[in-house]
Amino acid sequence: MLCAGKKSYFAAAVCIITVTSMLAVSYLRLQRLSHQPKVIQEGRKCRGKIANSTITALKGNKTFIISPYFDGRESKVTRLIGIVHHKDVKQLYCWFCCQPNGKIYVSKAKIDVHSDRFGFPYGAADIVCLEPENCDPTHVSIHQSPNGNIDQLPRFEIKNRKAETFSVDFTVCISAMFGNYNNVLQFIQSMEMYKILGVQKVVIYKNNCSHLMEKVLKFYVEEGTVEIIPWPINSHLRVSSKWHFMQDGTHIGYYGQITALNDCIYRNMERSKFVVLNDADEIILPLKHPDWKTMMNSLQEQNPGTGVFLFENHIFPETVSSRMFNISSWNTVPGVNILQHVYREPDRKDVINPRKMIVDPRKVIQTSVHSVLHAYGDSANVPMDVALIYHCREALQRDLPRESLIRDTTLWRYNSSLIRNVNKVLSQTMLQAPK
Repeated sequence: MLCAGKKSYFAAAVCIITVTSMLAVSYLRLQRLSHQPKVIQEGRKCRGKIANSTITALKGNKTFIISPYFDGRESKVTRLIGIVHHKDVKQLYCWFCCQPNGKIYVSKAKIDVHSDRFGFPYGAADIVCLEPENCDPTHVSIHQSPNGNIDQLPRFEIKNRKAETFSVDFTVCISAMFGNYNNVLQFIQSMEMYKILGVQKVVIYKNNCSHLMEKVLKFYVEEGTVEIIPWPINSHLRVSSKWHFMQDGTHIGYYGQITALNDCIYRNMERSKFVVLNDADEIILPLKHPDWKTMMNSLQEQNPGTGVFLFENHIFPETVSSRMFNISSWNTVPGVNILQHVYREPDRKDVINPRKMIVDPRKVIQTSVHSVLHAYGDSANVPMDVALIYHCREALQRDLPRESLIRDTTLWRYNSSLIRNVNKVLSQTMLQAPK
């Protein structure tokens, strides 16, 4: 008996701690060994059909794969962004096919369902597998068993395998465009403001939108600003337009917004210096700097080691207008003219304003909508005198009289460039008759 002869309580406590530590270390070692890749077949070619859809359902498994990404920040793993049923999906395996030697490795996955599920049965998940040490697999398949035929499984290309030099400074991620979206004028204004502020790429996870909006998206795709990620989530799950579960039989909230945001971070991890997580009706407006680049240089200098910067959201009700910038040629375009909405709601007592983020994607592990869940390094709240989120939408404080709102014309600093650029887009898309 390891503790025989020990009579003092102190010695007994030390003994118990020692034994517990030894058992914990042994358990962790066994756990890691159980997740180590094992060769199950040799001398064959990878034949499974390569998956081309943004969302791929695994047969009868309540699991949906978005995309796998190589993640070498801690160890050599493949991290698959997916959606799973939080109770029913307990075991998954990664099947790696290594060429040219034809060895097939199977690795038990760690399934990490994100904590911000808001009561829905399905949630965003990281499916993480250790990779073979002597191989850099280009594709992976997912199965609920370590046995079977890999030829019957879809294969997914593992992205981010090679580190790249940044092709852009700022990428905006807009998750889940849905509901036959038709706020065309405000969308164009937001896009042109993003470009003025220094954005080179906007990634949109598109469920659906109006025909007119399709025309505008086509223009921005051809221009090279927009990348469209098809997001047919309602083909797989019953989606809610709410962020919290309403006991209404839906499977996942807000068209899978959180999954899309996480995918966007990993998709742009090797190609964008910063990733901006906000909606199409939100613009991070700098108050002390002319653009995002100078603002972020200053914020990073003041906050060394910080990879997540959070900006306060402020509502500019679309129901309260200024007479300025009533541009007649814009009146035929559906949507809100943000230049006419410069009155913001005051802060509500005991209500914290939600925040949106500019992040260094290489420091983020998991994100939610208004904060990151896991990251390397610190997060910093950006003071309102440095920048705020201009959010033009329906009022939250509907009963406030106009005189209780705060006149804030920060947006007007950009009015000349914005009007000129919007007119150019409207002319080129034939939404506005040429002058």
